[in-house]
Amino acid sequence: MSEQQPLISHLMELRTRLMRALGSVFVVFFALAYWSNDIYHYLSQPLLSVMPESSSMIATDVASPFFAPFKLTLVVSFFIAIPYVLYQIWAFVAPGLYKHEKRMIMPLLASSSVLFYAGIAFAYYVVFPVVFGFFTSVAPEGVQVATDINSYLNFVLKLFFAFGLAFEIPIAVLLLCWTGATTVESLKSKRPYIVVGAFVIGMALTPPDVISQTMLAVPMLLLFEVGLLFARIYSPKQDEDDAE
Repeated sequence: MSEQQPLISHLMELRTRLMRALGSVFVVFFALAYWSNDIYHYLSQPLLSVMPESSSMIATDVASPFFAPFKLTLVVSFFIAIPYVLYQIWAFVAPGLYKHEKRMIMPLLASSSVLFYAGIAFAYYVVFPVVFGFFTSVAPEGVQVATDINSYLNFVLKLFFAFGLAFEIPIAVLLLCWTGATTVESLKSKRPYIVVGAFVIGMALTPPDVISQTMLAVPMLLLFEVGLLFARIYSPKQDEDDAE
């Protein structure tokens, strides 16, 4: 590994990396700002498509029609810039890594981005139609479904983050085994606790309904098994560490 640099140099490099990461988010945001209303309309389609014809979304706050689309656009900009943000993190820590660790990090960063996007897509195309269809179908007689645009945005962003993070489970399992924090055999022996934990996490990260909780917990368990599979393939290379 390279010689240690003075602390001030590390802090300056960290500042540079953070500024580049934030800059990439704002560049994407300004590029998308013009279409912020269209982006919000696209996001609201899973709910609008199951609402009664006479119903519509509402804005209970005066500034909501302006700020809600821009808030969504900023979050979308962060989602789009995630690969570059992760690259800046990798570039900062890369000088302190072994050669085989550097070869491992880039595939992990790429797969982390793909899995995060897959979690968001799963929530939008699979979970939202089921959850919103259920919610609108059980409305009591005489109650008109008219969701506030800010409340809807907060609801879906919470689910996006929950499913995006949940789909990172294979990476977490692989890293835990690869670093020696645990083993595949140890994780396999803890399956019953992991099943319970998945449903507890589902209850904590999703709205208080069984459908969305189950639709988060089940993919988490499947992704846990995928993580175990890859952890068996990519085991720690202790001999390379010793050689370094």
